[in-house]
Amino acid sequence: KIVGSGGHGWKDANFTGCGSIPFGLPQGSVVSPIPEIAALDPDMRNWRHHIHAHPETAFEEKATSAFVADKLRAFGLDVHTGLAGTGVVGVLRNGCASAAVGLRADMDALPILEKSGVAHASRHAGKMHACGHDGHTTMLLGAARYLAETRRFGGSAVLIFQPGEEGF
Repeated sequence: KIVGSGGHGWKDANFTGCGSIPFGLPQGSVVSPIPEIAALDPDMRNWRHHIHAHPETAFEEKATSAFVADKLRAFGLDVHTGLAGTGVVGVLRNGCASAAVGLRADMDALPILEKSGVAHASRHAGKMHACGHDGHTTMLLGAARYLAETRRFGGSAVLIFQPGEEGF
């Protein structure tokens, strides 16, 4: 369950342009996960396990970028690759609104030897997703799929998959 904190200053704003879906939750409100997102859980777990098992360090995220780009194309997004070498941007447009929102996730792993013993442990010696970027990438892919399937927004959603975050 998600508890609204209010106070974001967005709760009364309408960023959808053509629609009427406001952002934000009233203070103290409790909601259950959106059923369409909950239904993505098996796919998202598989994506994360795949990304976790195949870590790539800063600006070497070639296989990760290809994986992300393939998923975004399958969801129907316009896909731009090769940004900063291995970055990926997916763009989804809906309706007549000119509003846009950007969502970002980092894709790179760390130069660490994984000793977790999990079935989806790193298959690349000396590289590991130890800081959650496999989860960040997975969550943004899940958001992309949800937005593409439901179209519950107006304007453009720009999904940015950043390479080399740990390298800076």
